[in-house]
Amino acid sequence: MKLLRFGADGAEKPGLLDDDGQIRDLSGIVDDIAGATLSDAGLAKIAAIDPSTLPVVPGDTRLGPCVAGTGKFICIGLNYADHAAESGLDVPPEPVMFMKATSAICGPTDPIIIPRGSEKTDWEVELAVVIGRRAKYVSEEDALDYVAGYAVTNDVSERAFQIERAGQWTKGKSCDNYGQIGPWLVTRDEVADPQNLAMWLTVNGKKMQDGSTSTMVYGVAHLVSYLSQFMSLLPGDIISTGTPPGVGMGQKPQQYLRPGDVVELGIEGLGQQKQTAIADPE
Repeated sequence: MKLLRFGADGAEKPGLLDDDGQIRDLSGIVDDIAGATLSDAGLAKIAAIDPSTLPVVPGDTRLGPCVAGTGKFICIGLNYADHAAESGLDVPPEPVMFMKATSAICGPTDPIIIPRGSEKTDWEVELAVVIGRRAKYVSEEDALDYVAGYAVTNDVSERAFQIERAGQWTKGKSCDNYGQIGPWLVTRDEVADPQNLAMWLTVNGKKMQDGSTSTMVYGVAHLVSYLSQFMSLLPGDIISTGTPPGVGMGQKPQQYLRPGDVVELGIEGLGQQKQTAIADPE
């Protein structure tokens, strides 16, 4: 299934995409794409419904983040060896983990907001993993059983805030609208192998990133198991699994987003996003 959330910012309703590409309203069935809805039982309840019995939503309706109730937005750094190389860094001996503030989360076509003082706002297409049930001390063999599904995310990053200012990476990753996710959450039963998905990103129509999840250093199952050794992963938590090469920081000369730039990105089977960069209106 392809689950989604639609409507005005902050007032989204749950929905799904039917086989004909129409958005169907699930608000009479579930409260939101969150919590218990993400469990195996919750997803089975939705799967048992005939989508044709659900109200149709106009196709031009805004899509919000495809999951709600996210308590943790966990990111994995330098998880593609070729991206680590373009960053001038070694592949880490264990996954590098950092957090992105949940206030950064927004819809797949919401703008990239360039914050005040930013000179180095960058792009990163990434595979997002959405947790479906509480995971703690899980084995790598069982790890995928705790995944509700997968989505596209743009781990937008302000490199000067991230690298040139004192402290950790979080401040360069957490600006408003730095976490587009969607268009939909594709349930794990529809993703035969999360380690074999083509992924791409363009800026103003020029291909910048062209990679595959097959080149991850640490795969999804390893990451879910690894993170669960340190903290409980809860329904709705997002793990953003790293990006292939081609980010702005790795260009020669370096290239960063400016107001008016258009970013498009996608992952095989998970849909596409499109955003326009704007100056912060506040």
